[in-house]
Amino acid sequence: MEDRIEKIVQTLDNNKADEIEVFDLREKNYFVDYAIIASSLGSKHTFALLDHLRDDLKPQEKFINVEESGDWIVVDLGDILIHIMTPEYRTKYDMETFLSSLANGREGDTI
Repeated sequence: MEDRIEKIVQTLDNNKADEIEVFDLREKNYFVDYAIIASSLGSKHTFALLDHLRDDLKPQEKFINVEESGDWIVVDLGDILIHIMTPEYRTKYDMETFLSSLANGREGDTI
């Protein structure tokens, strides 16, 4: 699992994603074991990062579902969820607060 997370983070980092965060959600009553959040530079970069993930992770990873919009893309790998967002969407939806609360066992603090 660590190698998979490292490869995802490395792919995002090598392709200029910003503020990459990994949340360990194992045994936290969440539907995935890990969530990863990264900021893009804008809508076109969001789609480009998705393309880089597809190129670098396939065929080792199975992309179960991908929800795409220019401002926020969610990649479901089954046990890992990757969120790529423009800075504006990342600020607006503040997934870090929710995932940090969950990862630190403060489920009552979730939004």
